[in-house]
Amino acid sequence: MSDVTISTPLTELVGVRHPLVQTGMGWVAGPRLVSATAAAGALGILASATMTVEQLRSAVREVKSRTDAPFGVNLRADAGDAAERVGIIIDEGVRVASFALAPSRELIARLKDAGVVVIPSIGAKRHAEKVAAWGADAVLVQGGEGGGHTGSVATTVLLPQIVDAVDIPVIAAGGFRDGRGLVAALAYGAAGIAMGTRFLLTSDSTVPDAVKARYLAAAVGDVTVTTKVDGLPHRMLRTELVEALERSGRASALLMAVRHAAAFRRDSGMSWPQMVRDGLAMKHGKDLTWSQILLAANTPMLLKASMVEGRTDLGVMASGQVAGLIKDLPSCAELVDRVMTEAQAAIRALPVPD
Repeated sequence: MSDVTISTPLTELVGVRHPLVQTGMGWVAGPRLVSATAAAGALGILASATMTVEQLRSAVREVKSRTDAPFGVNLRADAGDAAERVGIIIDEGVRVASFALAPSRELIARLKDAGVVVIPSIGAKRHAEKVAAWGADAVLVQGGEGGGHTGSVATTVLLPQIVDAVDIPVIAAGGFRDGRGLVAALAYGAAGIAMGTRFLLTSDSTVPDAVKARYLAAAVGDVTVTTKVDGLPHRMLRTELVEALERSGRASALLMAVRHAAAFRRDSGMSWPQMVRDGLAMKHGKDLTWSQILLAANTPMLLKASMVEGRTDLGVMASGQVAGLIKDLPSCAELVDRVMTEAQAAIRALPVPD
């Protein structure tokens, strides 16, 4: 474990040794990765959206059995069972609740009353101002370089805007992988950095080796943003499925979506009406085609195909642009130690004013 420590409002808020966060990636951020991250002194976050309620409780208890260090759970604020999941977080003494979408004022109050730190993820200044006014303890801001659903504003533009807009700790995400990035984020006024792809590509990650190899082989240009999967801007590796969707017209895209949806419907046990309802619920006011509605409904299964089953030909692979710069698979402990050592070296290398 690194002897280099940098105290920031984030480390003080959540009680971790280092201002580093491993994001809650669906099918990736399970107990093994989260506990390894936490044991290394960073903040690991469980991804609960791809778990049932009972699986979440079991996963939380497994992390607690592996480490005494603080960790978090990521939730979907719009999930029908969000209140039940919040109850598990409170009952099990989880330190941090993070959210992919803004939680309600009431949900924030319930968590804070129980001593849970609330950290929503946001992608715009107005969203940060809203959740800060509602009592959020910190915000995680992801620039357009980040993987998964993302915006179009670069981290270097979005981050200082958010830092200037709110008086709570800001965690920077999107494009980070090393100690130089941490120092840069701190210079902008952030309290730490969050990394998804970099933690996905560790030896502690349960992602299949063949999938990790695909990421490691990727160049920066192999990471693209597409709306063809679910109608929303989604940053991912340019796989065979993504390329086929990008080339397809509406009719062929619908046929392809039906074929994939049928396969994943069998795996998930969902009915066609359920899949359509879920897809429509994900529209968020967007004008989706029927193929996008079907793909939106089974996007979690498309991710599972790659991240769990190793089927890069049938699945999607969410990825930050930084994947094009990552070429190794350290353990979480090695990664955290490296980032902190690099950060110290970067700080020492800064020119000193006369």
